[in-house]
Amino acid sequence: MRPNPAEVVRTLMAGRLPGLAHVAHRPGPHPVRHVTDPEGRMLLLVPVAGDLAVALEPGPAGDVAVVLDVLDLPPTAGAPTLGRAWVSGWATRLDGDDRLLAALDFADTLPTGDLLDLGTAFQLHRFEVAEARLERGGTVLRIDPQEYAEAEPDPVHQVEEQVLADLAGHHAGEVTEYVRRLLDPKPLTGPVRPLRIDRYGLVVAYGPLGGRHRVRLTFPHPVGHPDDLARALHPVLCRARAAVRTPD
Repeated sequence: MRPNPAEVVRTLMAGRLPGLAHVAHRPGPHPVRHVTDPEGRMLLLVPVAGDLAVALEPGPAGDVAVVLDVLDLPPTAGAPTLGRAWVSGWATRLDGDDRLLAALDFADTLPTGDLLDLGTAFQLHRFEVAEARLERGGTVLRIDPQEYAEAEPDPVHQVEEQVLADLAGHHAGEVTEYVRRLLDPKPLTGPVRPLRIDRYGLVVAYGPLGGRHRVRLTFPHPVGHPDDLARALHPVLCRARAAVRTPD
């Protein structure tokens, strides 16, 4: 099992990766800090004195069409990419209680002191996702907006880089031995290197340089919180024989 396209888009849009905002009929794109609220709506933190704030000013029609573009940044060299996510909708500037509640949602994911200057130096804009797409491997997948809204971002994504560094730096022997047992009787040559980890499993590369192969080690159950990773990785780190192997 692995993240479905809706989960991937929710993960990429969660706010831990840089985003670019494209405003219809305006110059751009514009770098922007963004998060998703619990309902999957996009929140954009925009400086008042900036081109994006000007672009987001509503015209005669009142609606401002926005596309947010987020590209995955793989955590290690040679790791597979999750792709590129695009979501679009009609942005509205928030004021009053709506702005306050949205600021709390923003701070849950991306705490920043700039939220204290809302209404003076910064604005918050929000839009519901009317269209979502995932571009991966030269293919563009359209995601149903309702499916997107109901999907959950991967809780492991926020700690992925740290976990991979720990596995490579402190548990390389255990990971190599575990993959060797899974591949038995096929010989294992070259070092094993963890490439990616998500709530459903771990992707590793093995084999000689220039002829590397990938294998996904699937967890017995999806990880619901980063604190649950230790239990999910127990079969790998403690040399047990309880995992499912699927091609990556």
